[in-house]
Amino acid sequence: MVRMADLPEIDQKILMGMNGPTFESRPWVEGPPLNQRRVALITTAGLHKRGDRPFQMGQPDYYRVIPGDTRDGEVVMSHGAASFDRTGFQRDWNVVFPLDRLRELADEGVIGSVADYHYSFGTPLTMRENETVALELSDLFKKDHVDAVLLFPV
Repeated sequence: MVRMADLPEIDQKILMGMNGPTFESRPWVEGPPLNQRRVALITTAGLHKRGDRPFQMGQPDYYRVIPGDTRDGEVVMSHGAASFDRTGFQRDWNVVFPLDRLRELADEGVIGSVADYHYSFGTPLTMRENETVALELSDLFKKDHVDAVLLFPV
């Protein structure tokens, strides 16, 4: 992630001038210690299992499910931006989808367990779609007993 100080001055001004959301209550919740949490991944890298339909702009399927037992080489990237540099992903999928690292953290007892399912987005969503998909994913996370999610925006 880039540091604010490393951005061009014009970008710094734009970002510093943006208003973040305000909340009347504290919408965050407490949870168990990290070593008891079940963790899932979300990436926006446009990943999917080999053989799954690639992401395409304008299609109403916003994400793909990636099973937790998926291994490197079983996942491909169909990120929509032609100018997107895929080199890092081609060398090490953990750059955009660190499932191997998550497994290591579970093996070391740093986290409780790795979720059975993870999710990759490949197309931008409108605000209305964001809310709909967030509710859908929250139900999927509940079914998988997930209580922590790591987001990897690409």
